[in-house]
Amino acid sequence: MGDVFEEHRNLMFAVAYRMLGTVADSEDVVQDAWLKWSAADRSGVTDPKAYLVRIATNLALDRLRSARVRREAYVGPWLPEPLLTTPDVAEDVELAESVSMAMLIVLETLSPLERAVFVLREVFGYPHGEIATALGRSESSVRQLGHRAREHVQARRPRFGADPAERRRVTDRFFAAVLGGDLNELMEVLAPEVTLWTDGGGKVRAALRTITGADKVARWAAAVTDGRPYEGVALQDIWIEPTEVNGVPGAVIQGPAGPLGILTADVGADSRVVAIHLVANPDKLRAVAEGRRFTL
Repeated sequence: MGDVFEEHRNLMFAVAYRMLGTVADSEDVVQDAWLKWSAADRSGVTDPKAYLVRIATNLALDRLRSARVRREAYVGPWLPEPLLTTPDVAEDVELAESVSMAMLIVLETLSPLERAVFVLREVFGYPHGEIATALGRSESSVRQLGHRAREHVQARRPRFGADPAERRRVTDRFFAAVLGGDLNELMEVLAPEVTLWTDGGGKVRAALRTITGADKVARWAAAVTDGRPYEGVALQDIWIEPTEVNGVPGAVIQGPAGPLGILTADVGADSRVVAIHLVANPDKLRAVAEGRRFTL
């Protein structure tokens, strides 16, 4: 019994994370799925994988509906909880896109059911009939939900314009420009329409709205590296550790007591940074602080 569940644990987490955007909630979904699996009469279960994905999907749906209410009252921009990912995730362009910060932000704009259908169909390739069974909906309804979700995402989805090596090169150049306070270099590496998202959750210093435009983003970078301590930590005691975050090049902003934030940058076709995501809410840094990496 346990072996079958463990075989599909990562898959259930991967589905839940794409639906919820948080590690803690996704792990709770997997734990609740274990309780249901343990208590269920499995004598008639012919496809344990489908059965477990169905349980995880519906548990995630329930959590997503309640989470949306909480996120409406969130202080400042809400960003997904970042994951440290393995290098093979970044090498698979489609996989990396499906867990990128930019994509998860787009998925936040879907209804819970649309998001479930999109994740199961477009990311994991489940047939419409299986999705209909999992969600307790008709197949025609699932097709309509999927069509709406696909059109919505297609109009807003991020595009990786550079290969992984180029993304890393540009991202490292961006980090160096920020840390070095080199505004000229920063303006060179930022796309004119670059957008910055900072998520402090009202618990640490962060912008309360997204910042758009290279000039404004550069001024923000200058302000945060002007020598003032950040959350009581002197600037000289803060360093950046390049790593893979949600399938793209990123960095952990480290302090003496642990991570202060996670930074990712999306790179466009012209090798300039088009979007920056900074997660500094300490509640969203626990998995990173533990050094856990996910394959997804």
